[in-house]
Amino acid sequence: MPKSKRNRPVTLSKTKKKGREHKEVIVNSIRQALEDYSSAYVFTFENMRNQKLKELREQLKPSSRFFLGSNKVMQVSLGRSAADEVKPGIHKLAKFLQRDSGLFLTKLPKEEVERLFKQFEEHDFSRAGSIATEKVELKEGPLEHFSHEMEPFLRKLGLPIRLNKGVVELVSDYIVCEEGQHLSPESARTLRLLGIKMATFHLHLICRWSSDDFEVYREALKLSDNESS
Repeated sequence: MPKSKRNRPVTLSKTKKKGREHKEVIVNSIRQALEDYSSAYVFTFENMRNQKLKELREQLKPSSRFFLGSNKVMQVSLGRSAADEVKPGIHKLAKFLQRDSGLFLTKLPKEEVERLFKQFEEHDFSRAGSIATEKVELKEGPLEHFSHEMEPFLRKLGLPIRLNKGVVELVSDYIVCEEGQHLSPESARTLRLLGIKMATFHLHLICRWSSDDFEVYREALKLSDNESS
């Protein structure tokens, strides 16, 4: 009788080793990239969209590399103090790796990087838990852009509807979301059905390092103010 895979023992030592090895790969990758690229930036992001970032990675692949993951591991890669930094002055980047942040290493000129990050903007549908940027209210009456086949699904989303001669109708005004409030799963799905995009994927430069320069951008000052308050 074959042995059950469920009963195979897994030692914690192997699990820990794999985790350590994975971190070492990241550290070595970042340190190698520091040899290959002339400047490094810390950036933060809002409303991350993995597919959009993947497209940007591919676009900049010939000249640059993005690193996202554990802030602590990225800090170790750079060195968290002058005593253990891998490049002169690069430990100054480490303290800015907080919360939703990453590393961008590149050969591109400073002006080109600043232009790319400033112009990068992707609009998308908001997810549950996001903050609504506007009030959305549906008025009583027919919802002609929804087919009668959508009626059961719309009812599950909480919309006060009925079918009138095959047409979906709201029997009363309905507020999908209020500005400044968190979106429920139902509200997020309804906004998607309505084609309303409230989320914008942004990247913000925080600071820049090169062998002869270190610069803190204005966004970093806002971050520091928030951290100190």
